[in-house]
Amino acid sequence: MSKVIEVKGLYYRYDGMDEDVLLNINLEIERGEFVLLTGASGCGKTTLCRCFNGLIPHFYGGDLRGEIQVAGFDVKKTPIHKMALKVGFIFQNPDSQLFSLTVERDVAFGLENLGVEREEIKRRVDWALEVVGMKEYRHSAPYELSGGQKQRVAIASVLAMNPEIIVLDEPTAYLDPKTSLKIFQLLDDLNQKLGLTVILVEHRLDLASRYASRLIVMSRGRIVLDGDPATLFHHKLEEYGVSTPRLIRFFRQLEKEGYSFDRLPLSTEEASTLLRRIIS
Repeated sequence: MSKVIEVKGLYYRYDGMDEDVLLNINLEIERGEFVLLTGASGCGKTTLCRCFNGLIPHFYGGDLRGEIQVAGFDVKKTPIHKMALKVGFIFQNPDSQLFSLTVERDVAFGLENLGVEREEIKRRVDWALEVVGMKEYRHSAPYELSGGQKQRVAIASVLAMNPEIIVLDEPTAYLDPKTSLKIFQLLDDLNQKLGLTVILVEHRLDLASRYASRLIVMSRGRIVLDGDPATLFHHKLEEYGVSTPRLIRFFRQLEKEGYSFDRLPLSTEEASTLLRRIIS
């Protein structure tokens, strides 16, 4: 697979701050990966993601040092509107992205601003709403929708732009666990079926980790762990302010009792398989 993001020696400091909030970030992400990015609040996750779509440095300003290439573009030299064609960004609160009178108009908004032809806009809007399962709500007002439905529409508005990468900054922060799981399943479908590179900032590792091909843990502006989720959970993530899923804690306790696991289970199905082996 080819690299879609390359970061070398990246440092960043917001205007008015005395210290850097990103410290020597070195990172490569392959096309088609599903990356789960986590860490304690204030560790730099959101700041790093803002670098991926050009909000840093072009909107937030500040002092950005080092190299960052995203989808073949030098982020420092590429304006936000060009980066938006390659990198879609989903915020915590979908209400911050939905402002039109109907779902259909919200999804079409970005394309209309780019001057895309009407028939092409219709085709892309139809496709994006179909993918996220919201086609029947195309004429509904966003304020009439549930939180999960709003987040699906926000994702559709990004998909319509046909990006290579989709970045989601805690998209389930305002959602209940059941709705959150549906959003994660949707992201997994987009990754598996469309080949989209997904970068998900999330604290709910118990729900999200089973879908990720890679887990990155940040602490105090640095990347401290990076690898396969099932392997990294052998580390005590609590040291970095990360809550370890209960399922993982249970199998860690089994390891203390003398059992050994190369990979810790990320789902109840995987856990069931491991327990059957132990019992038999």
